[in-house]
Amino acid sequence: MSGFVRYENQVNPPTTENSFLEEQAVLHSEAGKAAGWTVMRAVIIALCFGVNMVDGVDVLMLSYVAPTLSQGLGLNAEELGIVFSAGLGGMAFGGLVIAPLSDKTGRRPLIILSVLLMAISMLASGYATTMAQLVVLRVIVGAGIGAALAGIATLAAEYAPPKHHDFAVAILQGGYPIAATITGFIVAPLIHVWSWNALLIAAGIFSASALPPLFFFLPESMAFLVQKQPPNALRRIQAIERRLKLPITQELPLPAPLENKNMGVKGLFREGRAMRTVLLWTSIISGFMTLYFIISWIPKLAVEAGLDISDSIYAGALYNIGAFVGCATIGLIAIRLTLHRTIILYLLLASVALTVFGIMPMPLFGTLFVAFIIGVFLQGGFNGHYPLAASLYPTKVRATGMGWAMGVGRIGAVIGPYMGGLLLQNHVRISYIFIIYSVPLLICAACVYAMFIIQKSAEGTVS
Repeated sequence: MSGFVRYENQVNPPTTENSFLEEQAVLHSEAGKAAGWTVMRAVIIALCFGVNMVDGVDVLMLSYVAPTLSQGLGLNAEELGIVFSAGLGGMAFGGLVIAPLSDKTGRRPLIILSVLLMAISMLASGYATTMAQLVVLRVIVGAGIGAALAGIATLAAEYAPPKHHDFAVAILQGGYPIAATITGFIVAPLIHVWSWNALLIAAGIFSASALPPLFFFLPESMAFLVQKQPPNALRRIQAIERRLKLPITQELPLPAPLENKNMGVKGLFREGRAMRTVLLWTSIISGFMTLYFIISWIPKLAVEAGLDISDSIYAGALYNIGAFVGCATIGLIAIRLTLHRTIILYLLLASVALTVFGIMPMPLFGTLFVAFIIGVFLQGGFNGHYPLAASLYPTKVRATGMGWAMGVGRIGAVIGPYMGGLLLQNHVRISYIFIIYSVPLLICAACVYAMFIIQKSAEGTVS
């Protein structure tokens, strides 16, 4: 019997933030640790990365076609804003309502269903003839994205080697900025040739192309299979163990007694997790405020900072390239520095970069370079919250915890761009705006530090 099964048979598993690391250590056992990365582990992370690319294409394609879409459907700026907001509302719904279902039905079905919803809705969006139709479809697309983000982060964290799970969860978030950059370069020459309908349909086809590899190669979470023991659970676990080069489990333990009082949303506040859950939500709301402000307004902000319109597009592209670098590096640095310290460092540097971007006159190269640096530290620091959330919650509530953290965080995603629009509308100086939006990042860093102190206190090793 593998060590993984021995852990799941405990009635009262560890409940500190390190419970995730302890699960992983048992999951992979000494032989598993020695094996480290395998082809299957890499394939799982690559598939999750691809799902995040699908998310990026489906979100950003609407932004790219917005000018021709508004003309084609006769939408004014306010109506177009409603369409954009519908997607954010759908993401919140997906995180809060759909994602927690995977703690009952499994990670794999949730991810595949989410991508299917996104593909069908994007294809249908190409045939929309009214704003109401488009709003409904964007809600569905957003719901798929919100649920998928929680699912892929959870599965990646569970299958990455113990030493690299922070890196794995962080790097897969780089699929979004990579998709943003590639999609922008593809759409730019096509926007005057293809209709908005054709481009949305193309995005739907791209989304659908992810379904076959997910269906054939994405496994279920072994922790879920042992905990819930659906039909053929042992056979499925053994097949996964062979591909992971792990010791083969010969029999499953008796199912652990159900602890309904610690399941679902209420489980996020039980077993010593209440304060850290509140801090996590506060941090993500604050991070989303600044992140979505920058994502939504960076071309306009670059123009306000002195660039012409064409150069502002390059600023947006460099931001997204930096965002990928940030996602790739934060997990690697966290291996040496710890995840908490790395997130705090990235957020503080992002705050400095934002302030510099706003208050210091710079030549074109300097402005573009700082836009790149903002992408590295803002996106990287924020995306560190995904492995941080995964490490906080045990298997039984991990998807619920991830979904609710990102779903509640969408409050900041709505407030951030809206408040930025008000500030720009009222002609607030650009330097003041950037200073204002550096404050949520400081709140983020403070929350992460507080979580670190609580964790160390629980372990009795505060230093």
